[in-house]
Amino acid sequence: MSRNPNHGPTQAPNPGAEDAGAGGVARPLRFGYGTNGLADLRLDDALALLADLGYDGVGLTLDHMHLDPLADDLAARTRRVARRLDALGLGVTVETGARYVLDPRRKHGPSLLDPDPEDRARRAGLLVRAVRVAADLGAHAVHCFSGVTPAGTDEDTAWKRLAEALAPVLDAAATAGVPLAVEPEPGHLLATLADFHTLRRTLGDPGHLGLTLDIGHCQCLEPLPPADCVRAAAPWLRHVQIEDMRRGVHEHLPLGDGEIDFPPVLEALAATGYQGLTVVELPRHSHAGPHFAERSLPFLRRAAPAPGRTNRSGEPSATH
Repeated sequence: MSRNPNHGPTQAPNPGAEDAGAGGVARPLRFGYGTNGLADLRLDDALALLADLGYDGVGLTLDHMHLDPLADDLAARTRRVARRLDALGLGVTVETGARYVLDPRRKHGPSLLDPDPEDRARRAGLLVRAVRVAADLGAHAVHCFSGVTPAGTDEDTAWKRLAEALAPVLDAAATAGVPLAVEPEPGHLLATLADFHTLRRTLGDPGHLGLTLDIGHCQCLEPLPPADCVRAAAPWLRHVQIEDMRRGVHEHLPLGDGEIDFPPVLEALAATGYQGLTVVELPRHSHAGPHFAERSLPFLRRAAPAPGRTNRSGEPSATH
C-alpha cells in the first residue's frame, strides 16, 4: 500500500460511491492539471504553479523533462517529488503517455502490442516502474493505454498480446496496492468503453484493473453522451482526464472551445462519489501551459455542482 496516507489509493470500487449513492453528503470534485501540458516548466515550478492556482493535484507524466522513469537515481528523485507534493498539499496520479520516453524515433513506441516480445516487455517494464513510483508517491492510480494495433496484426492476436503484456503490470499493481487505470484512446486497439470491458473479461476481472475515463474521448467517439459515459463507467473509475473536444475529431481543446456541455458531466461525476483526480489534459498547449492552467480551474469550478446531499439514485438533491 502507499506510504503516503493522505494521498494513497483506495481499494474500494470508485471511492466514496457508496456514501454518495445512499443519501450521504456528496464531496466536491478534486481537480488537477497534467504535467504533459506544462512540459516547458521545471517540475518544481509546475507543481508550485498548480498549488498557487488552487488545484487539488497533478497528473504526473513520467518523462525525461520531469520525473524520468529511466533515470539511474529514480528512487531518490521520487522521494524528493513525494516530499514536494506533501509540502504543497497536492494529490497525484501517475500517467504514462510520454511520447518518446522509450524510443526517440517512435512516438509512444514500443507498445504493448508490438510484434517483438522484447519490445512489449520494455513497455510493460516501464509500467511496472510507474507502479513503483506511484506507490512511493502515494498516487491514486497509474494510467496507461493499449497502443495502436500494428500493421499486419489481426485483432485476436492483438488482444492476446495486450492481456499477456499487462499480466506482470497487474501483479505489480496488486502488490503495491495501486490501481492500474487503462484509458480507451481513439485509434488504439482499446478505443472505447466496450473495449475496456473486453479486456476486463479477458483478464478475469482482476481487482486492480480500473479505468481512466477521458471526457473528451467520450465526446469524440462514444455512442453515449459524456454524462452517460460517466454513469456507465462509474464502478471502474480510477482516474479521469478532461478537456474539450468535438464529435469525430480527436483534438484536445481548451475548456469551452469545443462541444461538451460540462455541467451535466461534472454533476454525473460528483453523483458517483468519485474521489480521485479529474485532470485537465492539454499536451499540445504546453507552450502556454501556465495560461491554460490558470484559465481551466475557474471554468471547472463554475461548471461543477455545489457540494450537497444526494438522493438514493446518486443525483444531487435540492437543498433549503
